[in-house]
Amino acid sequence: MIVNDTEMDRIFRSLADRTRRDILHRLVSTELSVSEIAAPYDLTYAAISKHLKVLENARLVSRRRDGKRYLLQANLDPLREVDGWINFYRRFWSEAFDKLGDYLAIVQENKEDE
Repeated sequence: MIVNDTEMDRIFRSLADRTRRDILHRLVSTELSVSEIAAPYDLTYAAISKHLKVLENARLVSRRRDGKRYLLQANLDPLREVDGWINFYRRFWSEAFDKLGDYLAIVQENKEDE
């Protein structure tokens, strides 16, 4: 699925918070229950639930039921899609820095010739 502007806004908004970035990072390597996610933070269960809801709304986290508990895992597909958007600007900056490097080399050569 291609990310539209609204989805991109949700993704960037969800990643704007340090706690949510940390939660996502932890979920990349393993599934965790809500209580396992909440354990290292000095936050209420309600606050953690809100963070998880933001990540779920951005499609960065998915949830499945395992008996009485829910397990969450990272979904990196939206980030791969956003990477395509970021890549456009990466190429722009790469080209700009290459041009700047060429210009600085010319300036340096002119200084040495003086």
